[in-house]
Amino acid sequence: MNENKILSVTENGICTVTINNPESLNALNSLIIEELGKVFDIIAQDNDIKVVIITGAGRAFVAGADISEMSAMNPSRAKEFGIKGSSLFRKIEKLSIPVIAAVNGFALGGGCELAISCDIRVASEKAKFGQPEVSLGIIPGFSGTVRLQKIVGLAVAKELIFTGRIVDSEEALRIGLVNFVVPADELMNKANEIAAKIAANAPQAVRMAKESINLSSETDTDSGVGFENNLFGLCFSTEDQKEGMEAFIAKRKPDFKNK
Repeated sequence: MNENKILSVTENGICTVTINNPESLNALNSLIIEELGKVFDIIAQDNDIKVVIITGAGRAFVAGADISEMSAMNPSRAKEFGIKGSSLFRKIEKLSIPVIAAVNGFALGGGCELAISCDIRVASEKAKFGQPEVSLGIIPGFSGTVRLQKIVGLAVAKELIFTGRIVDSEEALRIGLVNFVVPADELMNKANEIAAKIAANAPQAVRMAKESINLSSETDTDSGVGFENNLFGLCFSTEDQKEGMEAFIAKRKPDFKNK
């Protein structure tokens, strides 16, 4: 797709998606955003995929949006571009299965926004994060002002966005921006290790857990608890619930069928 700018490989229920445009540090232009959206549409329809890992080729995860494309935009075109990127990241956030960002290098601007739209973030020691848009005379346009504060807190998000400061992987771990930091050569192994643990669980239960977490983060506590109660009850209509509990009682490994 887009001259192999987006690569995807699926093995053992884990789909690895690689943004493959290292010459531009995987900068997000309109075509790459569109093709990445198509890939996630395909993933959403594939019941055999249980977890997604997204990463970048070369020394960047995604260094940002494509400045050369944005520089000539008028206000209307810029808004359309922002909607396109935000819609993609919302699609990733709402995907029924978990998405892991394996951040191998620069995750700046749109790259940071892509990472925080994922459920779990694993960073290489070489990773760098930031929302430096104000240094270009703009603000984050792919939902960064909305999503970053939910992850690192309001005060930290404001400081990072107002200053445009770039943080290394260790600070990203300290402020809760990433879940794990590992040596560069262990990044994909760690991401796959987490993905394999997720894929070994009951697929429907994992999907329901993500749905419940996402909804509760966007609503009041009573509504969130009520939604969780409904999904908890629904779990007991599945064959995997019966298999999981029977396996626990029998002290054996469960054989989930995604039913």
